[in-house]
This record gives sequence, C-alpha cells and structure tokens, in this order.
Amino acid sequence: MKQQDSLKRVIVLIVDDQPANIHALARLLKEDYQVLAATSGAKALSLAEGEKRPDIILLDIMMPEMDGYEVCRRLKNNPATMDIPVIFVTAKDESGDEARGFDLGAVDYIAKPFHNAVVKARVRTHAQLKIRTDMLEQLAMVDGLTGIANRRSFNENLDYEWKRAARSSRLVSLIMMDIDHFKAYNDNYGHGAGDDCLQRVAMALQTVLQRPSDMIARYGGEEFVALLPETDDMGAAEVAEAFRKAVANFSLPHAFSPVADHVTISLGHATRPASPDYPPRKLLESADQALYRAKESGRNQVQKGNG
Repeated sequence: MKQQDSLKRVIVLIVDDQPANIHALARLLKEDYQVLAATSGAKALSLAEGEKRPDIILLDIMMPEMDGYEVCRRLKNNPATMDIPVIFVTAKDESGDEARGFDLGAVDYIAKPFHNAVVKARVRTHAQLKIRTDMLEQLAMVDGLTGIANRRSFNENLDYEWKRAARSSRLVSLIMMDIDHFKAYNDNYGHGAGDDCLQRVAMALQTVLQRPSDMIARYGGEEFVALLPETDDMGAAEVAEAFRKAVANFSLPHAFSPVADHVTISLGHATRPASPDYPPRKLLESADQALYRAKESGRNQVQKGNG
C-alpha cells in the first residue's frame, strides 16, 4: 500500500507535439500517476522548472522548433532539472538514434506505436527507481539528529541560489547562529539532554521561516545557518532577531550559562548582491565574522557583517 501511495504522488510529464499521442499516454497513465502535458519543447522546459516539478518525462523526439534531443540536452544542463529521468518516445525507424539519446542522458526508450503493457511496465520501473533515489538523496541531505537540512544540503542550495541570483545581481542574505555556552550545557546536563537541546533549537528556528525559498540547516555541532535569497540587509536583521526570540521563548533552562537562565543563541548576518566574480563562501565568512563579534560582545544578540 505504501508503495502504491508513493507512485500516486509521482508526476509524469508527457511531451509531444501531437495531442492525440498525449491523450493516448495520459489515458494509460492517469490512474496510477499525476500527469502533466506539453505540446512543445519550450513549454516542457517551463513545466520542468515549475512548482509542480515532474518526476519522469516522456519525451517525443520529432517535434518542430525544438526536438526532443535539444530538450533533453537543456534539461540535463540545468541543475534544477538534470536529475529528472527522461524516457524518449520514438518511432521504430528512429531506433538507430538510441545511442545519441543515451549519450544525452535519457534512461530508456518507448517505441511507437505504443504497446500499453510495455509503456506501463517501463514507466513503473523508472517511477520506483525515482522514489528510491529521492529517498536516499533526502536521507543524505538531512541532519540525522535534528531532522533539518545538513551542511551538504546547505552548500548545494547556496551554490544554486547564488548562481540563480547572479543572473540579475539579486541580493542574498546569510545568517550564522551558535548556541551560547553549549559545552557547559552538555557537560552539566549530559549528552542526551544536549541532543534534545539541539532538536528544540532546530524546531524553534524552523517556526520563523515562511518562504519556500528560505532554508535553515545544521552547519555542524551547535552551529546553524540560514539562507535567505532575495532578502535585503534589513530583512535579514529582522529574521535574525526573530530567530533569537524564538529560541529564547522556548525557555529551555540553562543554569550554567552566564548569559541567561535559559538557552540563548548568538547570530551574525551578511547580505550582498550575488555575482559570478564573488564566491558565496566569502559571504558566509562575513556572516561568521559577525557571529564572532556577537559572541565577543556578550552573546544572545545579533551583529551585522560587512557583506
């Protein structure tokens, strides 16, 4: 049942310039999957980057203006769509071009005219593989203790958002955070309580973010980081202060902190227009330096970086 429920959530994008072919495939697949359709390569590329991103693409080769090979090439060259499995749909006399399709990154071929059982079997096989791959990737991107994104996930998202923002020099903000006197907490309450503290802080931080593009991650140890695309300096300062208050409002006792009788955090933020000539790690360093100043200035506060 669980496998069937997972398949029902799989989104299949059918791309063909002939509506009759789309209808035939859609009728065949709509009971088992969510189905999207595009009658041109341009529309397919737009849908592939949309909010309802497909898990599998059935792509006709012979289309006017932009053929399936070019669509596949663009999908595989785009970090946002490169991992979507592409199954080429081809007439039998085009089978000699299969090698070209595989070289471009396609995972399979379906021949015209369609054989219903073959179409269903091949789509199901790749849907199951996609589900398993997504689960493994999700596990690799999630911090095992807190359940939020891990450092690897943050680094990949930062790189992606920086390149995206750099196209039009849009602002990117980062916030670095550190639990105040966490070693004293661990030493006196025990590592089990320390783990619980990290989980509660992560939970508090998550309640602050509202936009899907924003992310919070555990950066390592008792350190957390937030990525805020298209956010100016004032906005980053407001989010940082909201983070600080959210953790303080949890009122988790910390009798061994000289700062307060509850768990607190120190924060540093930095903002800069993204640019291909400026590596995002420098912005991270600026936020980290601001965090250091917050700790040096007494902790439980927000400091601004130079960007």
